[in-house]
Amino acid sequence: MKFERIQKIIGGRFIHRYDITYRTEDGGEKVYEMISRKGDIQRHEELISTTPDAVVLIMHDETGEKILIDREFRLATGEWVYNFPAGLIDAGETPEESARRELWEETGLELYAVEDVIPISYSAVGFSNETNVCIVGRARGEFRESTSVVEEIEPGWYTKAQVRELIANHPFAARTQAYCYVWSQDEKNF
Repeated sequence: MKFERIQKIIGGRFIHRYDITYRTEDGGEKVYEMISRKGDIQRHEELISTTPDAVVLIMHDETGEKILIDREFRLATGEWVYNFPAGLIDAGETPEESARRELWEETGLELYAVEDVIPISYSAVGFSNETNVCIVGRARGEFRESTSVVEEIEPGWYTKAQVRELIANHPFAARTQAYCYVWSQDEKNF
C-alpha cells in the first residue's frame, strides 16, 4: 500500500484520532482509522516512533518464583482485567525512571533490580501507533493502594500454577497473557 495522506479527526487529552488514506495495489482507496498519543501527525514518517510512549513492568519477586500482575478495573472494557503494571513515560523521564515511578504508584513496591529492557514495540498495532518498552526486573516491599483515585488496582504475586488458573478463567491484556502463558509452563513442555 502507498501512503497518501493523514487527517486528524479529533484531539483528546491523551489520544488523538486520525484517518490515514492509503492507495491499494489495485488502485483502490483504503481509509484506516487509528489513534495515537501524538497530537500533530502530518506525514507518514511521523507514524513511526523511535521513542516509547509507555513502559510495561515485568516483575518477579526476590526468589524468582512469582510474577507480579495487577488486577485492574479497565474503563474501556468495563471490567476487571489482569495486566502488568504499566504507564506513560513522563516528559524528561527515562524508561527505567518511569518504571520505578509507575511501580511505586500502582503497587507500593520498589524496583530494585533491572535485569533487561525489551526494546520498543507497539501496544495495540491493530488501531494505534502507541509504543512501549518492557522493563524486566525484580521488585520487593509491601503492597499498598494505588496513589491514583482514577485507577482501581489490586496487585498480587502469583505462582506458575496460579497464573495458569487465572489465564484459563479470567480476562487479560494480550501482552500480559502471552508472557504469563509462556512463563507459567513447565520447562518440559518446551
